Amino acid sequence: EWRLTVHPISSQGVSLYIPQSAINATVEEDILLSVEYSCHGIPTIEWKYTSNWRSQKIVEWKPGTQANISESHKDRLCTFDNGSIQLFSVGVRDSGYYIITVTEPLGSSQFGTIVLHVSEILYEDLHFVAVFLAFLAAVAALLISLMWVCNKCAYKFQRKRRHKLKESTTEEIELQDVEC
Repeated sequence: EWRLTVHPISSQGVSLYIPQSAINATVEEDILLSVEYSCHGIPTIEWKYTSNWRSQKIVEWKPGTQANISESHKDRLCTFDNGSIQLFSVGVRDSGYYIITVTEPLGSSQFGTIVLHVSEILYEDLHFVAVFLAFLAAVAALLISLMWVCNKCAYKFQRKRRHKLKESTTEEIELQDVEC
């Protein structure tokens, strides 16, 4: 009689679970890159950042020990024993691929990727547009007011000139009358 013994896959190697593989965020937001792993012993956890422009290791640690955080992410990153990391006050430059590698003491490893897209805050753009339009409206109102004042001044100047012209022509007429 044959007996089949089933061993769970997690008994050998590393298993890694990523609940959210794509994250959309806005500038200045704090982001949690959440993962969970299971393995034998205490693993080494490493996160790398990759984009079209650059690729770099951002942090490496063993749970329960001090994390080795890259200079570019010092004071901007927090690690958790379950393998997750938190990025504080993200910017557009943080958009890209975050690759986690969990390696157990025996050498087997597992990796996963989280895509982060950071965009500018829309309401700030709208605020800028509103301020710009208000500025344009104020400039237009000022120009219209100046045109109105200039028009009034020009009208008064023309009336004075017409009046002086009438006076000079009447004087000439009177002079002509006297000569005859």
